[in-house]
Amino acid sequence: MLRTTLAATVVVASLLAPTAAAGAETAAPGGTGGDGIPALTDARGRVLTLRGWNLADKSHSGATALSAITEKHLRDMRAKGYNTARLAIFWDDLEPRPGHYSQSYLRAIERILDWAAKHDVKVVLDAHQDVFGPAFGHRGVPAWATRTDGLPFTPHPDDWFSEYFEPAVQRAFTHLYEDEDLRRAQARMWRVLADRFEDHPAVLGYDPINEPMGELREGEDLATAARRIERDQVTPMYNRIADAIRSVDEDGWIFVEPTPIVGEGVPTGLGRIDDPKVVYAPHFYNGVMEAGGDYDPSARWIENYEAAVTQYPKEYKVPVVVGEWGPLNNSLPNMNRFYREAMASLGRYSSGWTGWEWCYGGGYCAVDAAGAFRVNKELTAEPYAEAVAGTVRSTSYDPVTGVYRLTYDAAGRRGSRLTELSLPSGDWRVTARGGALVLRKDRGRAWVLASPGAHVTITATRR
Repeated sequence: MLRTTLAATVVVASLLAPTAAAGAETAAPGGTGGDGIPALTDARGRVLTLRGWNLADKSHSGATALSAITEKHLRDMRAKGYNTARLAIFWDDLEPRPGHYSQSYLRAIERILDWAAKHDVKVVLDAHQDVFGPAFGHRGVPAWATRTDGLPFTPHPDDWFSEYFEPAVQRAFTHLYEDEDLRRAQARMWRVLADRFEDHPAVLGYDPINEPMGELREGEDLATAARRIERDQVTPMYNRIADAIRSVDEDGWIFVEPTPIVGEGVPTGLGRIDDPKVVYAPHFYNGVMEAGGDYDPSARWIENYEAAVTQYPKEYKVPVVVGEWGPLNNSLPNMNRFYREAMASLGRYSSGWTGWEWCYGGGYCAVDAAGAFRVNKELTAEPYAEAVAGTVRSTSYDPVTGVYRLTYDAAGRRGSRLTELSLPSGDWRVTARGGALVLRKDRGRAWVLASPGAHVTITATRR
């Protein structure tokens, strides 16, 4: 989750403007990649769409770590049609002392995964960090793994994101990337996690580090620094962690993030991750809206972001799942338009998203204390195909008429034949044509069985 002051946003925007894309490319329809971007798939070869929310408890650590996340979170998410959670976990809680891994923390993670499996929610385990970690008053990398060379750090309580630009924080990232003992410690931490949870039915994959940052060099602008850090430091880190995970887990997807600077329409400098199951997982934040401002359609931010963010997955042939998105103030005049345009954009190129965050209250929370959607957040609850047994040709949803349509070519005789739909709260009529049969519809979901090779059209209409 990214937040900046308006002043910092103006500085960032001025630095990045020369490199921002001029306009959006049009991706193929379907919400499953398209235009050269592969789809995310499951073990049966079905095309997956992930939609859900982040779960995070930054307030509790030690014996009470993760206690703010309850079964209700998973149950309520699934009831509203979401099938995925990105669970924030903290290295400082997992390994409070070098080489000592907290069994109680692993059990707390497992408890949440068990709830997710019970409610059929897939989980991405996210090694979350904010401003590196507890050495700077936040969460993430343990204090024992934080090296600053004595450089200064000044807190900015009203603008915590600007703390990333404090000399001590930037140097800490450099040591994490470059010091051999810290490299080994980070890889070991991930091996411990993957070894513990690789067989858990809820685990879809692993996000090695939230919003990686780094150290600017003298004379570098932010965009140039971000691309260098991604190319020279973050890419090797992901390859090291991927190797550690693969030593114990051959199946989990690895979700790799660029720096948050991608949010201003800057293509990433990440290189190739040498692994067969990589997902590109950028965040979708705009500085002005993160400072509490309204959406400005004339700025073409969504179009610029889409054009920039699709370059990496096209080049390296990997799926896209947006790991975080959602404005701070979702009740401003243009926010209804923002949510509609953002959902359309995400559907053009991504295999899904997880919004920030599923909690009960104000600010970024998806729902209020009573569990009802906060204003405009209900626009994220659309019908979608959770899993398609075949090749997706097109998907569309008209929120005005309440009509969702999916067309696909069903898999052959050796492939899975069952397609699954998620339907938001309400009464839906589901029909299938072209050699397919609606097997059943129950509690916001529907299952369709198709003949091998059939050209299928599924229509869901809100009554």
